[in-house]
Amino acid sequence: MGELIFIGLGLYDEKDISVKGLEAAKKADVVHSEFYTSDLAGSTLQDIEDMIGNEIKILKREEVESKALPLEEALAGKRVAFLTAGDPMAATTHVDLRLRAVEKGVPTTMIHSSSIFSAVPSLLGVQHYKFGRTVTLPYSQDDREYPVSPYKNIKENKERGLHTLVLLDINSEEKKYMSVNEGIEALILLEKRLGEDIVVEDTLFAGLARVGSSDPEVKAGYPKELMEHDFGTGLHCMVLFGELHFMEIDSLINLADAPKEIREG
Repeated sequence: MGELIFIGLGLYDEKDISVKGLEAAKKADVVHSEFYTSDLAGSTLQDIEDMIGNEIKILKREEVESKALPLEEALAGKRVAFLTAGDPMAATTHVDLRLRAVEKGVPTTMIHSSSIFSAVPSLLGVQHYKFGRTVTLPYSQDDREYPVSPYKNIKENKERGLHTLVLLDINSEEKKYMSVNEGIEALILLEKRLGEDIVVEDTLFAGLARVGSSDPEVKAGYPKELMEHDFGTGLHCMVLFGELHFMEIDSLINLADAPKEIREG
């Protein structure tokens, strides 16, 4: 029996991997990775391979979810490293893969890394435990009606006074990343369709780009202002705020250039 080792790559480039993760990747018989759930915008595949000193096979969604290729390799007696951006268990598809391995008696090891879920509150200076359910804004496909679940989940969080982390869609094959500007536009379209006053003129947003890099872009403000702001290259994400503590207000003003008038609200 082999082993399946889940290794987080961190947020931005090949240098974000932990020493423990690096050592495990170097010793692996086979190294797999996927970048359809997230990506390292600051690295190429060659950069990561040079760092770990091992060849990496990039898997497509069906190769992870349907064929479970990393598990098949482990069942064949190999020590398999499965590299993912961020923390390895941030995506439910990875949890499923681990559960399938456990059911078949394959030993699994978890090597954690930095995650967008902790890095965003830290950059903004807001409280981690005041975030509700995270939502993802997908690209629309085949002219189908845009899903309303992101809007509904933001509404639910806001009613509970909680902040919402909004992850923006990626297309790793085309290297296409949704921008903050596109994300706000999508929410405004949902607001026009549903009309529940969740995204209005004075709704406070924060847009973030290149979290984990040496030059992240962090800007808080209102929809019109942020849609005109240049956040630069990806990856981008957003936050919509619930009830703000006075320290969170000070942090957003001083760390994210939020309008000073939010103190009055």
